[in-house]
Amino acid sequence: MRQPRSVSILPITHTDTRMDTREKILSREGLHGVLQEHRRAGRKIVFANGVFDLLHVGHVRYLQAARAEGDLLIVGVNSDASTRQLKGGGRPILTERARAALVAAIGAVDYVVIFDEPDVKPLLRELQPDVHAKGTDYTPESVPERELAELLGIRVAIVGDPKQHSTRDLLARLRRASDA
Repeated sequence: MRQPRSVSILPITHTDTRMDTREKILSREGLHGVLQEHRRAGRKIVFANGVFDLLHVGHVRYLQAARAEGDLLIVGVNSDASTRQLKGGGRPILTERARAALVAAIGAVDYVVIFDEPDVKPLLRELQPDVHAKGTDYTPESVPERELAELLGIRVAIVGDPKQHSTRDLLARLRRASDA
């Protein structure tokens, strides 16, 4: 996987419209430096993650609700390889760079990082956010990273609207429509 470029630390808020979305997509190394600066400023860091293939309203609401849990929202986007591993053949529809750019364009999102692992445990260990936000398709008990988050002192928050939207369902509807 080609690593996203690292950028210099910029003081931003989620309402700063001057930042180019490409500047929000950081390498893991670049993200570490940025987070140190935000921690020194006393900001509460929230981490959310997902594939975000064919972005839909459920994704947007999930990320908006995640952002409401703190001062800064970092979003981990699964790489193309980890998406194939998780979702199977034919996925992702969009490349990791395209998915990261779409997520970065959402106003609630401060930074995006692409990751290759099939789960976010390594990122939670590296980034140690204050909050790990998961969608409403999870319960506090079913979050795969729950035990690690507890061990690291990371609060888990279930956020977003009820799970009534999915990329899988959207793709199925599109396939049915094209077959008609």
